[in-house]
Amino acid sequence: MGRLTVRRPVLRLNPDGSTRSRPDTLVAEEPLEIRVAGRPLTVTMRTPGHDVELAHGFLLTEGVIGGRADLASARYCDSVDEQGRNTYNVLDVDLAAGVEPPDVSVERNFYTTSSCGVCGKASLDAVKLKTRHSPAADPLRLDRTLLLELPDRLRERQKVFGSTGGLHAAGLFDAAGELLVAREDVGRHNAVDKVLGRMLMDGRIPAAGTVLMVSGRASFELVQKAVMAGVPALAAVSAPSSLAVELAEEAGMTLVGFLRGATGNVYTGAERIVV
Repeated sequence: MGRLTVRRPVLRLNPDGSTRSRPDTLVAEEPLEIRVAGRPLTVTMRTPGHDVELAHGFLLTEGVIGGRADLASARYCDSVDEQGRNTYNVLDVDLAAGVEPPDVSVERNFYTTSSCGVCGKASLDAVKLKTRHSPAADPLRLDRTLLLELPDRLRERQKVFGSTGGLHAAGLFDAAGELLVAREDVGRHNAVDKVLGRMLMDGRIPAAGTVLMVSGRASFELVQKAVMAGVPALAAVSAPSSLAVELAEEAGMTLVGFLRGATGNVYTGAERIVV
């Protein structure tokens, strides 16, 4: 493991017209195949690390499991390189006795890219999942000043981004602004799955009284993942999509976009923001 970054030579183009060769640090991107009881379920392009969390989060947000007791085990298997070394790019999970296996509609077509999760769905109907942990009645209240500080608090934990500039981040905060867990990944949806997977493994799903902060835009899938985990608020430094806003409103979630500096747009659930 530990393949978070790789070094590559580059030709640097300088403002004065000169050039020079130098090494550059790139974020690692490799495929991870998730299997359930030996059956391939999805392949996602991710930054290696926290793969078990990613699998837990993915199965939670796809509605396959609802808590840590629903998973029996997770292990790497069947993936070796030319030298016979384990690449740690195939993870097989076993569901607990009595847990229904994933419906075929959950399976992704071929693979999921690091930039897009929903676009790989075999059926759009599979997106319309029913959460076991509705956030609608969550009494969370967020202080406006604290909310505006969350992007900087998350940025402080983006260690790999600082050296590569090529990672998304997700962090889960409580109402007092304490960071519960943060993860980085080349895919924004993977970063969220890793955060929610960690919470599930710690027995903290539903994630009541929390706000999920993401470093990019708020897509439909990220809102869906938060809803499936019972997260009552999602904040993003960039724009939400129209479907993301519609889903957040329908689910009773607070959705904030363009959270930068001293400003932000509250699209849904404004009653949770204390001004």
